[in-house]
Amino acid sequence: MNYHVFNGDADGLCAVHQLLLDNPVRTELVTGLKRDIRLLERVKAHAGERVTVLDISLNSNRAVLMQLLEAGVAIEYFDHHYAGEIPVHPDLTTHIDTSAGICTSLLVDRHLEGKYRFWAIAAAFGDNISESANRLALQNELVQPQIEKLAHLGEYLNYNSYGETLEDLHFHPLALYEAMAPYPDPFDFIAESAAFKELAAGFLEDIRMTSSLRPLLQQARHSAYLLPDAAWARRVSGVFANKLANDNPTCAHAVITIDRAGGYKVSVRAPLASPEGADMLCMKFETGGGRKAAGGINNLPENALDTFLARFAEQFG
Repeated sequence: MNYHVFNGDADGLCAVHQLLLDNPVRTELVTGLKRDIRLLERVKAHAGERVTVLDISLNSNRAVLMQLLEAGVAIEYFDHHYAGEIPVHPDLTTHIDTSAGICTSLLVDRHLEGKYRFWAIAAAFGDNISESANRLALQNELVQPQIEKLAHLGEYLNYNSYGETLEDLHFHPLALYEAMAPYPDPFDFIAESAAFKELAAGFLEDIRMTSSLRPLLQQARHSAYLLPDAAWARRVSGVFANKLANDNPTCAHAVITIDRAGGYKVSVRAPLASPEGADMLCMKFETGGGRKAAGGINNLPENALDTFLARFAEQFG
């Protein structure tokens, strides 16, 4: 039995899509919301079975990873988030690179020697590493209208992964993968898929709602926004953070949404001009993590908001 465990965002979707286009094995797919990062807990694999993990932090899944390895499960791990110490085990193969300009789909692209590169470019745009995405697009002789299509695709796929519950999303990530699966070429998916058209319409409507937002905190080198308690705000939080980062590349940004179970969820973007520190800031909080350029806190207690804002200002000056 094979298992593919992947983040439900653009990077996770495009990573698993590349691998299964290359090797379409029968597999059980395990995914969820953007912030469902402890996905290995859902895998019930046994000795002799194989698990491929994509775009979720090794450090956040370390205990279950070791249990599976000791049970005789073979694991291949692709990721770009903070990993901590990478275990050495004969049944573990890792492709981990936490550099700021890397995403998991680019690691898969490297592994597959560019076989489905346009999907990797879309993922890189979705993860807001646009410099890497543009460079790879130009190396592959894409023209500007094609590049813009892949950028929109990545952004829309990423947009679909944010929400407090699956009901907030336009598509369950599994359903979105199934819509992508027949398409080796993302340009065909863009031209033909009803799912793409629905995501585009939803994205444009939700991002329009952000035009009236005002910052909770605004300084020369950082800003923070508190979004209202609404499904559109939960959906748009990540792409709004990316938009702020792209519009103000020398500033850090935090987008805070209300967690209906209590407290807040936080998306952090380091300045694009110096994309480091987001993971270190978020890991100061119990449910925080991420990568150098972008991080998040899954549940910030209500009474810790002022502490977060102070540490955010301290981190990014």
